Amino acid sequence: MLQLKNADLSVAILDPANPADQKHLGTRYCWGGYIWQVTDATAGPLLAGAEWPVKNPIPFNGQGLPESFRHAEFGTGRPLILENLRGFIIGIGDVARNMAGALDVATPCLWSITTSHGAIEFCTEQTGNGYACQLTRRIALNRRTLTSSTRLTNIGERPLPLHWFAHPFFALDDRLITCGLPATWDMADNVGYEFDDQHRLTFKRRFQHRDDGHFEQLIVGAKTPLRAELSHPKLTGVVFSTDFVPDSCPVWGNSNTWSIEPYMATELAPGADRAWSLTYEFGPVA
Repeated sequence: MLQLKNADLSVAILDPANPADQKHLGTRYCWGGYIWQVTDATAGPLLAGAEWPVKNPIPFNGQGLPESFRHAEFGTGRPLILENLRGFIIGIGDVARNMAGALDVATPCLWSITTSHGAIEFCTEQTGNGYACQLTRRIALNRRTLTSSTRLTNIGERPLPLHWFAHPFFALDDRLITCGLPATWDMADNVGYEFDDQHRLTFKRRFQHRDDGHFEQLIVGAKTPLRAELSHPKLTGVVFSTDFVPDSCPVWGNSNTWSIEPYMATELAPGADRAWSLTYEFGPVA
């Protein structure tokens, strides 16, 4: 794995060209800039996953701080970029349907990887079905703050669907977590979560196992980027924020982890680009 490190934190990032790391990669999460784990010099690993603490979770479940460019529209399943289940998935490579009807990676993206002081940048270009794009992912570590920045450019002749989401896997404390949200954000009544008197999302109950959990759509406040202030079993807290207003933002959790997932759903005209960033601020050891 690739690594960013300072006196406080070390960040393990999957190397998309390394066969040993490719066992963790599949058709769900972007291969370039996939943050596998963040480790505190004193407290140890800080992130979890759907199967945590299994060392080799199946690629679809993953762990850490992955991000995904969807190959099908959320909710409808309408194919994006793929035609007859052939084409490419942004940030992954050319894919094709196998005999079982699922997608396999036929040809992974070729990444140019540049390492500088405190940052690693991943760049790739893809073409297929008349679409073409250039993708740059930059992961940067500054003291206890980790930033994931992305720029996608449509270099083709067809409008390019951009359906992206982040899927951070945050650690639970005794299978519970609290998450403070902006005052303008809300949530419908549901069986999994509720707000306390400080407008913090809390669990209504402890989920009992990996397949016991709850998925719920948040109500995104108008013109309000995400700022999630999360509890953590080893730290004073973690702040997860976006520099954009998500188009939607579900939350999901099970007995092993919890995730808040900012979504982006748009289209890039030929020649257009879109840039955005996620920031993770890891508090001091508790």
